Amino acid sequence: MTKPYAEVIGDPIAQSKSPLIHRFWLDRLGIDADYRATRVAPDALAAYFADRAADPAWRGCNVTVPHKVDALDHVPDPGNVRGSIGAANTVFRTADGLAATNTDAAGFLSPIAELDLTGKPVVVVGAGGAARAVLFALSKVGVGPVTLLNRTPLKGAALLSTFGLKGQALPLSARLPSAALLVNTSTLGMTGQPPLELDLLPLPADAIVYDIVYSPLETGLLTQAHERGLDTIDGLDMLVGQAALAFELFFGQPAPREHDEELREALLG
Repeated sequence: MTKPYAEVIGDPIAQSKSPLIHRFWLDRLGIDADYRATRVAPDALAAYFADRAADPAWRGCNVTVPHKVDALDHVPDPGNVRGSIGAANTVFRTADGLAATNTDAAGFLSPIAELDLTGKPVVVVGAGGAARAVLFALSKVGVGPVTLLNRTPLKGAALLSTFGLKGQALPLSARLPSAALLVNTSTLGMTGQPPLELDLLPLPADAIVYDIVYSPLETGLLTQAHERGLDTIDGLDMLVGQAALAFELFFGQPAPREHDEELREALLG
């Protein structure tokens, strides 16, 4: 009998650290299962889900770029992720079949849960699937005006409206406004992608710079923030937070978060 497994899908996918995270937890809990990385091209997404739905050993998958929005076209959405966040990052098996959900929003909030962002200005870079989860999360904690920077400002403005956020959408070349929090949700700065070129000078000394990119972990954006003495949050915090929620859906046990420090060392190694 094939042992249970889950996986992460995307295109590209070689950079994913999800297999290391989930295998680490499986090992610590003594669960005889596996977690893989599988490249799925956009035109193969429908066939992928049809194939996996018929495999009883498959427990589900994490979904990354560029499939977070399109996955909802191929998987049931009982929690109305389409109507709330509009993007899915996790698909899992239930007694009634497959179901889509999104653990990115909670994963994003976990490292900033203690901050009071009520009424404070925020800058968000990007307008893709990850941005949807971040904007949804920010709307729930009552942030002030949001400035969304994107190649296509019109798309950014539509997202702000979708989540009921006041603010403005500007091109990537626009000068940053003052903000309490800057979040990069785009792939800019990721290994193999163009750099994210922003001048952080307008940010106040107590601003926080949060880059959800985790390959490389020290992005150009974070390096610039460190040079300015700003507090930073790297992509591992969100990655591990969202992975923990997905892990329990896949394997039926909570992730052993008491080993987070050891896990982070493994990810950095």
